[in-house]
Amino acid sequence: MRIRRVLAAVIATAALAGVGLAGAATATATTATATTAAPASLTPGECEQGGGTVDRSNLSSAHLPTCKGGKFNGQEVD
Repeated sequence: MRIRRVLAAVIATAALAGVGLAGAATATATTATATTAAPASLTPGECEQGGGTVDRSNLSSAHLPTCKGGKFNGQEVD
């Protein structure tokens, strides 16, 4: 009888530990993805450091300059 209780406790602990590890892996993957995302708006220096140039040819009240080429190609430059 005592062996059954111990065995049940071990199985329950292992199951909960598995759920905890899966949750931690998901949280880590989500955090890693969030940190590698490109910023919403770049500075001209960031654009140039990424290997691009600031393109001001399509300026209007609705459009900001964009980074052309390099790592941040197509991102808005503020």
